[in-house]
Amino acid sequence: MHLLRTPAELSEWTETARRQGRRVGLVPTMGFLHRGHTSLMEASHERADLTAVSIFVNPTQFGPNEDLARYPRDLEGDLHKCREVKVDAVFTPEAGAMYPSGHRTFVEVTKLEDGLCGGRRPGHFRGVATVVTQLFALARPHVAVFGEKDWQQLQIVRRLAVDLHLGVEVVGMPIVREADGLAMSSRNAYLSGPERTRALALSRGLQAARARWAAGERGAPALCDAVRGELRAGEVREDYVELVDPSTLEPLERADRGDARLLVAGFVGKTRLIDNTAIGC
Repeated sequence: MHLLRTPAELSEWTETARRQGRRVGLVPTMGFLHRGHTSLMEASHERADLTAVSIFVNPTQFGPNEDLARYPRDLEGDLHKCREVKVDAVFTPEAGAMYPSGHRTFVEVTKLEDGLCGGRRPGHFRGVATVVTQLFALARPHVAVFGEKDWQQLQIVRRLAVDLHLGVEVVGMPIVREADGLAMSSRNAYLSGPERTRALALSRGLQAARARWAAGERGAPALCDAVRGELRAGEVREDYVELVDPSTLEPLERADRGDARLLVAGFVGKTRLIDNTAIGC
Protein backbone atom coordinates (compact mmCIF):
# COMPACT_ATOMS: atom_id res chain seq x y z
CA MET A 1 0.00 0.00 0.00
CA HIS A 2 1.43 3.34 -1.06
CA LEU A 3 1.33 6.14 1.52
CA LEU A 4 1.10 9.47 -0.28
CA ARG A 5 1.75 12.65 1.69
CA THR A 6 1.68 15.47 -0.86
CA PRO A 7 -0.63 16.47 -3.73
CA ALA A 8 2.25 15.89 -6.16
CA GLU A 9 2.67 12.30 -4.94
CA LEU A 10 -1.05 11.60 -5.46
CA SER A 11 -0.96 13.06 -8.95
CA GLU A 12 2.12 11.04 -9.86
CA TRP A 13 0.62 7.80 -8.52
CA THR A 14 -2.65 8.20 -10.40
CA GLU A 15 -0.92 9.35 -13.60
CA THR A 16 1.20 6.21 -13.55
CA ALA A 17 -1.93 4.10 -13.11
CA ARG A 18 -3.65 5.81 -16.03
CA ARG A 19 -0.64 5.34 -18.29
CA GLN A 20 -0.84 1.64 -17.48
CA GLY A 21 -4.48 1.61 -18.55
CA ARG A 22 -5.69 0.98 -15.00
CA ARG A 23 -9.11 2.18 -13.82
CA VAL A 24 -8.77 4.30 -10.66
CA GLY A 25 -11.27 4.49 -7.81
CA LEU A 26 -11.24 7.11 -5.05
CA VAL A 27 -12.85 7.01 -1.59
CA PRO A 28 -12.64 10.43 0.12
CA THR A 29 -12.81 10.27 3.94
CA MET A 30 -11.97 12.32 7.02
CA GLY A 31 -10.55 9.27 8.77
CA PHE A 32 -11.53 7.54 12.02
CA LEU A 33 -12.67 4.78 9.72
CA HIS A 34 -15.46 2.32 10.47
CA ARG A 35 -17.35 -0.41 8.63
CA GLY A 36 -19.26 2.15 6.61
CA HIS A 37 -16.01 3.47 5.16
CA THR A 38 -14.57 0.05 4.41
CA SER A 39 -17.77 -0.87 2.56
CA LEU A 40 -17.05 2.06 0.24
CA MET A 41 -13.54 0.76 -0.36
CA GLU A 42 -14.95 -2.67 -1.21
CA ALA A 43 -17.39 -1.02 -3.62
CA SER A 44 -14.47 0.77 -5.28
CA HIS A 45 -12.61 -2.52 -5.66
CA GLU A 46 -15.60 -3.85 -7.60
CA ARG A 47 -15.56 -0.90 -9.99
CA ALA A 48 -11.87 -0.10 -10.43
CA ASP A 49 -8.49 -1.77 -10.82
CA LEU A 50 -6.85 0.39 -8.15
CA THR A 51 -8.37 2.14 -5.13
CA ALA A 52 -7.04 5.23 -3.38
CA VAL A 53 -8.41 6.46 -0.06
CA SER A 54 -7.94 10.02 1.14
CA ILE A 55 -7.76 10.68 4.88
CA PHE A 56 -8.01 14.42 5.47
CA VAL A 57 -9.92 16.36 8.12
CA ASN A 58 -10.83 19.27 5.88
CA PRO A 59 -10.74 22.53 7.86
CA THR A 60 -12.80 24.55 5.38
CA GLN A 61 -15.97 22.54 6.01
CA PHE A 62 -16.00 23.30 9.75
CA GLY A 63 -17.56 26.46 11.15
CA PRO A 64 -15.84 28.58 13.83
CA ASN A 65 -17.80 26.93 16.66
CA GLU A 66 -17.71 23.37 15.31
CA ASP A 67 -15.61 20.36 16.27
CA LEU A 68 -12.52 20.62 14.02
CA ALA A 69 -10.02 20.47 16.90
CA ARG A 70 -11.67 17.51 18.62
CA TYR A 71 -12.81 15.60 15.53
CA PRO A 72 -11.75 11.98 16.23
CA ARG A 73 -8.50 10.90 14.61
CA ASP A 74 -6.67 7.56 14.52
CA LEU A 75 -4.30 7.50 11.56
CA GLU A 76 -2.50 4.29 12.53
CA GLY A 77 -5.79 2.48 13.04
CA ASP A 78 -7.07 3.87 9.75
CA LEU A 79 -4.02 2.66 7.85
CA HIS A 80 -4.44 -0.79 9.38
CA LYS A 81 -8.06 -0.93 8.19
CA CYS A 82 -7.03 0.20 4.71
CA ARG A 83 -4.42 -2.56 4.53
CA GLU A 84 -7.00 -5.14 5.62
CA VAL A 85 -9.27 -4.08 2.75
CA LYS A 86 -6.27 -4.14 0.38
CA VAL A 87 -6.39 -0.46 -0.56
CA ASP A 88 -3.68 0.41 -3.09
CA ALA A 89 -2.86 3.94 -1.91
CA VAL A 90 -3.72 6.26 0.97
CA PHE A 91 -3.43 10.03 0.63
CA THR A 92 -2.85 11.83 3.95
CA PRO A 93 -1.95 15.47 3.26
CA GLU A 94 -1.36 18.28 5.72
CA ALA A 95 -3.84 21.16 5.63
CA GLY A 96 -1.13 23.50 4.41
CA ALA A 97 -0.55 21.32 1.38
CA MET A 98 -4.19 21.49 0.33
CA TYR A 99 -4.62 25.15 1.27
CA PRO A 100 -1.21 26.80 0.86
CA SER A 101 -0.57 30.43 1.69
CA GLY A 102 -2.48 32.65 -0.70
CA HIS A 103 -5.26 30.14 -1.40
CA ARG A 104 -8.32 32.05 -2.63
CA THR A 105 -10.37 29.62 -4.74
CA PHE A 106 -13.55 27.93 -3.55
CA VAL A 107 -16.29 25.91 -5.25
CA GLU A 108 -20.00 26.40 -4.58
CA VAL A 109 -22.95 24.37 -5.82
CA THR A 110 -25.84 26.79 -5.62
CA LYS A 111 -29.36 25.81 -4.53
CA LEU A 112 -28.36 22.29 -3.47
CA GLU A 113 -26.31 23.63 -0.57
CA ASP A 114 -28.86 26.17 0.65
CA GLY A 115 -31.12 24.19 3.00
CA LEU A 116 -30.90 21.19 5.33
CA CYS A 117 -27.34 20.90 6.71
CA GLY A 118 -26.19 23.74 4.47
CA GLY A 119 -28.71 26.09 6.05
CA ARG A 120 -27.59 25.14 9.56
CA ARG A 121 -23.85 25.09 8.79
CA PRO A 122 -23.03 28.15 6.64
CA GLY A 123 -20.02 27.53 4.41
CA HIS A 124 -19.92 23.81 5.15
CA PHE A 125 -20.72 22.61 1.66
CA ARG A 126 -18.51 25.23 0.07
CA GLY A 127 -15.66 23.54 1.95
CA VAL A 128 -16.86 20.07 0.94
CA ALA A 129 -17.23 21.00 -2.73
CA THR A 130 -13.83 22.67 -2.77
CA VAL A 131 -11.88 19.78 -1.26
CA VAL A 132 -13.70 17.19 -3.38
CA THR A 133 -12.88 19.18 -6.52
CA GLN A 134 -9.24 19.32 -5.41
CA LEU A 135 -9.19 15.56 -4.85
CA PHE A 136 -10.79 14.89 -8.22
CA ALA A 137 -8.26 17.17 -9.92
CA LEU A 138 -5.33 15.45 -8.21
CA ALA A 139 -6.47 11.82 -8.41
CA ARG A 140 -8.38 12.06 -11.70
CA PRO A 141 -10.41 9.00 -10.66
CA HIS A 142 -12.67 7.14 -13.02
CA VAL A 143 -15.05 6.46 -10.13
CA ALA A 144 -15.50 7.99 -6.67
CA VAL A 145 -17.53 6.29 -3.95
CA PHE A 146 -19.48 8.11 -1.23
CA GLY A 147 -21.91 6.95 1.42
CA GLU A 148 -25.60 7.84 1.34
CA LYS A 149 -25.68 8.87 5.01
CA ASP A 150 -24.94 12.46 4.03
CA TRP A 151 -27.51 12.53 1.25
CA GLN A 152 -27.18 16.26 0.63
CA GLN A 153 -23.42 15.95 0.23
CA LEU A 154 -23.85 13.12 -2.26
CA GLN A 155 -26.17 15.18 -4.46
CA ILE A 156 -23.79 18.15 -4.33
CA VAL A 157 -20.82 16.02 -5.37
CA ARG A 158 -22.81 14.44 -8.20
CA ARG A 159 -23.82 17.88 -9.45
CA LEU A 160 -20.33 19.38 -9.35
CA ALA A 161 -18.88 16.36 -11.19
CA VAL A 162 -21.39 16.88 -14.00
CA ASP A 163 -21.30 20.67 -14.10
CA LEU A 164 -17.49 20.90 -14.13
CA HIS A 165 -17.10 18.06 -16.67
CA LEU A 166 -14.76 16.19 -14.32
CA GLY A 167 -15.23 12.81 -16.01
CA VAL A 168 -15.76 10.90 -12.77
CA GLU A 169 -18.61 8.53 -12.01
CA VAL A 170 -19.94 9.35 -8.53
CA VAL A 171 -21.38 6.26 -6.85
CA GLY A 172 -23.53 6.37 -3.71
CA MET A 173 -23.60 3.33 -1.42
CA PRO A 174 -26.28 2.45 1.18
CA ILE A 175 -25.92 3.48 4.81
CA VAL A 176 -24.20 0.86 6.96
CA ARG A 177 -25.91 0.46 10.33
CA GLU A 178 -25.15 -1.13 13.64
CA ALA A 179 -27.23 -4.18 14.54
CA ASP A 180 -29.70 -1.96 16.44
CA GLY A 181 -30.17 0.40 13.49
CA LEU A 182 -27.87 3.29 14.42
CA ALA A 183 -26.20 4.71 11.32
CA MET A 184 -22.44 4.30 11.56
CA SER A 185 -20.65 7.62 11.98
CA SER A 186 -17.28 8.77 13.23
CA ARG A 187 -19.13 11.19 15.52
CA ASN A 188 -20.77 8.27 17.34
CA ALA A 189 -17.50 8.16 19.29
CA TYR A 190 -18.66 11.30 21.11
CA LEU A 191 -21.71 9.53 22.57
CA SER A 192 -21.88 8.22 26.11
CA GLY A 193 -23.68 4.92 26.70
CA PRO A 194 -27.03 6.56 27.55
CA GLU A 195 -26.65 9.02 24.67
CA ARG A 196 -26.05 6.23 22.22
CA THR A 197 -29.32 4.62 23.31
CA ARG A 198 -31.13 7.93 22.81
CA ALA A 199 -29.52 8.33 19.36
CA LEU A 200 -31.54 5.33 18.15
CA ALA A 201 -34.49 7.72 17.98
CA LEU A 202 -33.27 8.94 14.57
CA SER A 203 -33.44 5.55 12.87
CA ARG A 204 -36.61 4.60 14.78
CA GLY A 205 -38.25 7.79 13.58
CA LEU A 206 -37.39 7.07 9.96
CA GLN A 207 -38.76 3.55 10.31
CA ALA A 208 -41.97 4.89 11.86
CA ALA A 209 -42.41 7.23 8.90
CA ARG A 210 -41.78 4.40 6.43
CA ALA A 211 -44.44 2.34 8.22
CA ARG A 212 -46.93 5.19 7.87
CA TRP A 213 -46.11 5.49 4.16
CA ALA A 214 -46.59 1.74 3.71
CA ALA A 215 -49.99 2.09 5.41
CA GLY A 216 -51.06 4.71 2.87
CA GLU A 217 -49.98 8.05 4.35
CA ARG A 218 -48.53 10.41 1.73
CA GLY A 219 -48.59 13.84 3.39
CA ALA A 220 -45.24 15.31 4.38
CA PRO A 221 -46.48 16.79 7.70
CA ALA A 222 -47.72 13.42 8.97
CA LEU A 223 -44.61 11.59 7.81
CA CYS A 224 -42.31 14.16 9.41
CA ASP A 225 -44.37 14.09 12.61
CA ALA A 226 -43.75 10.35 12.85
CA VAL A 227 -40.03 11.12 13.03
CA ARG A 228 -40.51 13.97 15.49
CA GLY A 229 -42.47 11.75 17.84
CA GLU A 230 -39.53 9.38 18.16
CA LEU A 231 -37.09 12.26 18.58
CA ARG A 232 -39.13 13.63 21.47
CA ALA A 233 -39.40 10.19 23.05
CA GLY A 234 -35.62 9.81 22.84
CA GLU A 235 -34.92 13.33 24.13
CA VAL A 236 -33.17 14.21 20.87
CA ARG A 237 -33.27 17.91 20.02
CA GLU A 238 -34.48 18.32 16.45
CA ASP A 239 -32.36 20.28 14.03
CA TYR A 240 -34.54 19.48 11.04
CA VAL A 241 -36.88 16.85 9.64
CA GLU A 242 -37.69 17.27 5.95
CA LEU A 243 -39.16 15.31 3.06
CA VAL A 244 -37.40 16.25 -0.18
CA ASP A 245 -36.98 15.35 -3.82
CA PRO A 246 -34.06 12.90 -3.92
CA SER A 247 -32.14 14.78 -6.62
CA THR A 248 -33.03 18.47 -6.32
CA LEU A 249 -33.55 18.42 -2.53
CA GLU A 250 -36.61 20.65 -2.98
CA PRO A 251 -39.13 20.21 -0.14
CA LEU A 252 -42.11 18.02 -0.97
CA GLU A 253 -45.66 18.34 0.30
CA ARG A 254 -46.43 14.72 -0.54
CA ALA A 255 -44.51 11.48 -0.96
CA ASP A 256 -46.33 10.05 -3.95
CA ARG A 257 -43.14 8.31 -5.07
CA GLY A 258 -41.29 5.85 -2.89
CA ASP A 259 -37.91 7.39 -3.68
CA ALA A 260 -38.80 10.65 -1.93
CA ARG A 261 -36.09 11.19 0.67
CA LEU A 262 -36.78 11.80 4.34
CA LEU A 263 -33.87 13.44 6.14
CA VAL A 264 -33.35 14.10 9.83
CA ALA A 265 -30.72 15.88 11.91
CA GLY A 266 -30.72 16.15 15.68
CA PHE A 267 -28.59 16.77 18.74
CA VAL A 268 -27.96 14.04 21.29
CA GLY A 269 -26.36 16.03 24.05
CA LYS A 270 -23.80 18.14 22.20
CA THR A 271 -23.39 15.69 19.32
CA ARG A 272 -25.14 16.42 16.05
CA LEU A 273 -26.17 13.33 14.09
CA ILE A 274 -27.84 12.88 10.70
CA ASP A 275 -29.74 10.07 9.03
CA ASN A 276 -32.05 9.56 6.07
CA THR A 277 -34.09 7.05 4.13
CA ALA A 278 -36.03 6.62 0.93
CA ILE A 279 -39.58 6.73 2.23
CA GLY A 280 -40.83 3.66 0.39
CA CYS A 281 -37.99 1.88 -1.39
